[in-house]
Amino acid sequence: MTGFVSSLRELPEEASERVRAGYEALGNCRVCPRSCGVDRLSGETGTCRTGLLAKVAAANLHFGEEPCLTGTRGSGTVFFSGCNLACDFCQNFPLSQFGQGQEKTPREIAEIFLGLEGRGAHNINLVTPSHVVPQILHALALARKDGLTVPVVYNSNGYDEPAMLRLLEGYVDIYLPDMKYASDLVALRHSKAPGYVERNRAAVREMARQVGPLSLDDRGLARRGLLIRHLLLPGGLSGFGEVAKFIREELGQETAVSFMGQYFPTHRALRIPALARRITKDEYDRGLEILFSEGLVEGYVQEFEGEDEGLFPASQETEERECQREMTFATS
Repeated sequence: MTGFVSSLRELPEEASERVRAGYEALGNCRVCPRSCGVDRLSGETGTCRTGLLAKVAAANLHFGEEPCLTGTRGSGTVFFSGCNLACDFCQNFPLSQFGQGQEKTPREIAEIFLGLEGRGAHNINLVTPSHVVPQILHALALARKDGLTVPVVYNSNGYDEPAMLRLLEGYVDIYLPDMKYASDLVALRHSKAPGYVERNRAAVREMARQVGPLSLDDRGLARRGLLIRHLLLPGGLSGFGEVAKFIREELGQETAVSFMGQYFPTHRALRIPALARRITKDEYDRGLEILFSEGLVEGYVQEFEGEDEGLFPASQETEERECQREMTFATS
């Protein structure tokens, strides 16, 4: 903590107090809704497998996000390793669940942010941040002191702790959360996320309070606001009807939604019959019908990418990695 304390002295008092409050939450960890209670300040790890230092898996200009984030020069994405969920269908599982990446100090992360801005990034896009909010806040405060000016995007799975989000107020400009499920049973089965629905909704309410509806500048780039992502799952498992109803009733029809039909089976989903296929055209069309019937016309609609028949058998390499992963998860 010595290096951390010295860098805290560089910050304005208000920022320093927020960062200290974040680190206090690591001591008996309550950074995310799991509240594991481990002492991450001493290097202990819980479900997210992350101790005191955040791990960065990748940082680069990314052109695959929504147009308002990608623009012409790309979104400055910083992928954090580890995750407080364990989704069966995670497309980034080598990073989120196998921990690929390197530990970085807050000062090093701040330099990554500033470097991406220097390369022309339209924004700093924090991918999988929910379990490392204190470290990110520290890095953002350092980067802002040193001249960071582009908007900051909080790109999360939506399983966030409102108390931690409140520490980020004024440091995050754009919230980009998932609303994955409308059923706690499905969330527990496929993301190992207890009480996901209400915890997700509480987090999204807090995000909406902070930044309001999505607003764009005259170039069509996001400057501030909330953009909710929903990935359709096969067989209606994501419960989009209930998710869309919540958005309309509690957040308002002006809320921007990114409707995603890109699901494909990977990771453990390859061995789960309910998840081992793409969505069908009928499922996609039904999702669109729900979106528009709820009046959610702000945001983005991903084009249907086609469907495949049958199950997708895992390769031997994938099977071996999955067995290792499941053993690790069982003992964490």
